[in-house]
Amino acid sequence: MTQLHYVVEDKKGRIDKVLAEVFSDYSRSQIQSWLKEEAVNVNGEIVKANYKVKQNDCIDIEIPEAKELTLEPQDIPLEIVYEDDDVIVVNKPQGMVVHPSMGHPDGTLVNALLFHAGSLSSINDVIRPGIVHRIDKDTSGLLMVAKNDVAHIALQDELKERKTLRKYVALVHEVIPHEKGKIEAPIGRSKDNRQKQAIVADGKEAVTHFTVLERFLDYTLIECVLETGRTHQIRVHMDYIGYPIVGDPLYGPKKTIKGNGQFLHAKTLAFTHPTTGELMTFDSELPEIFKKTLKEIENND
Repeated sequence: MTQLHYVVEDKKGRIDKVLAEVFSDYSRSQIQSWLKEEAVNVNGEIVKANYKVKQNDCIDIEIPEAKELTLEPQDIPLEIVYEDDDVIVVNKPQGMVVHPSMGHPDGTLVNALLFHAGSLSSINDVIRPGIVHRIDKDTSGLLMVAKNDVAHIALQDELKERKTLRKYVALVHEVIPHEKGKIEAPIGRSKDNRQKQAIVADGKEAVTHFTVLERFLDYTLIECVLETGRTHQIRVHMDYIGYPIVGDPLYGPKKTIKGNGQFLHAKTLAFTHPTTGELMTFDSELPEIFKKTLKEIENND
């Protein structure tokens, strides 16, 4: 069992926030889970996440042994847009995690796909079978999934060569005055918050193209096309230029339109079929919450 020790000198505030700053290799959510498991004590006493640290507090953490993730097929409803012997195209709902992680051990898209398809490609590690690309938990829309290794390699190569078309629709804060834009800004892990990505000088190349679809009094509906596929790319890029996505819990304003996360939908997907060589193009409807919100904004304008 790993043990951590820290004596408070000049830090103030909640213990979960302080520990996330001190032990930056661990996320705040991971530290909060230790606090829930009563693995953190201060001056010999178990404390909760809202404990406010004081100077000279002695903090000891006994990190619990990691539980091994297992991958079980689960009978979870899926919206299958297309399927053959090589590929599945699925319309992922908002709120569904793509693959298991320590925070989400089951109930994911992969669990559902294994129940539906029986087997998927084995190119990735054991908890990400078939996953060629991913979208965030609270982003909805189209994903391509490989059912065998040959298909997976072909789809992966096309992504790397930037030949796969991925179009998103997003609702952003403020009114964008110009019709089109191209954002080129490297993305990497935030130095201040490990849950976030940020524009950093030594980050990976990231390119997003956007086009204005409709303007409202305080918002803009846009279409985004990904040239690269970095974590949180559209969310980070739109926040960077001053038009954060509505409902985004990480990068947007806290008080905003009610919803279940960011108003971002992977609407269109196009790729070359790994066996037939045919160009496959798929489109999807905006989720009901998205369409309802747009109507409400129109009525209020």
